[in-house]
Amino acid sequence: MKAISYQEQPVEEYVIREKPYYVPVKDEVEIFTAAFENNLPVNLKGPTGCGKTRFMEYMAYKLERPLITIACHEDLTASDLIGRFLIKNESTQWNDGPLTKAVKNGAICYLDEFVEARMDTRVVIHPLTDDRRVMPIDKLGIILHAPPEFMLTISYNPGYQSVLKDLKQSTRQRFVAIDFDYPPADTEYEIVAHESGIDMEDARTLVDIGQKIRNFKQHGLEEGVSTRLLIYAGMLIRSGIDQKEACRAAMIKPITDDYELQKSIDEIITAIVE
Repeated sequence: MKAISYQEQPVEEYVIREKPYYVPVKDEVEIFTAAFENNLPVNLKGPTGCGKTRFMEYMAYKLERPLITIACHEDLTASDLIGRFLIKNESTQWNDGPLTKAVKNGAICYLDEFVEARMDTRVVIHPLTDDRRVMPIDKLGIILHAPPEFMLTISYNPGYQSVLKDLKQSTRQRFVAIDFDYPPADTEYEIVAHESGIDMEDARTLVDIGQKIRNFKQHGLEEGVSTRLLIYAGMLIRSGIDQKEACRAAMIKPITDDYELQKSIDEIITAIVE
C-alpha cells in the first residue's frame, strides 16, 4: 500500500454553530481536552441518557472541530465506516464512509454505543488508536494518515455488558476512559429545569422521583430513569400535561413493562407529587 496526502476539506454540515448547553460534573472537560491535544482516543462509559452525546457536542464546539457521529449496531460493517464503490451514471465511483470523511477532514469521529458493532467491524479502528494513526483502505490500495486535528471517540453502556457484547482488552486498552453517571442532584435540578423549560420546583420534584426510581435497580429494574427521561417529563408538564401523567408516560412506561414494578414506581410518584 502507498501513503497519500490530502488537503483538509471543510465538512460544513457537521460543524456545531451554537454552543450546546452542558454542565461539567467533574474534570471530564479537562481530561478530554488533554486527550485531544495529545492525539489520544477517548472512551466514554456510562448509562443511557446521562449526557455523553451532549458532552461530545459541547467538546466539538469548544475544540472547534466538526463532529461526525455514527450510531453503532450489529449490522454495521467495515464498509459502512470506511466507504464503498457505488455505480452512478454507468460508472463506478468511490464513496467515503463517515470514518474516512472524519479522518480526511480532521473531524472528531464519535462511535456511539460502539459495543453494539460487530467484532470484525470494531477492529477497523485499531490502526487509528495507536501511534500510527493511520487508516488503510484496502479497496483503494491506500493508507490515510490522520491529521493532528482528528480524534476518535467511542461510547458504551457498561450496564449492558455480556460475553458477546463487551470490549476486548485489545480494544479497551487503546483508549483513555472517562466515566459518566447521572449528575449530582443539585446539578440535575439545573439541567432538567433548563432543558425542559419548567421551574426549579417542578424540576426538583422530577429529580427526586428519578433518584428514588434508580434505587429499583437493586430490585429487578434493568436501567434507572435517565436524565433525558426526566427532561421529557418536564417538557410534557410544560405543555400542560398533569404531573403524575407526565411522570407515568416519561418515567415509568419507557423503562419497564413489568406490571409489579410499574405499580411500585407509581406509588413513589403518587407519594411525592401532590
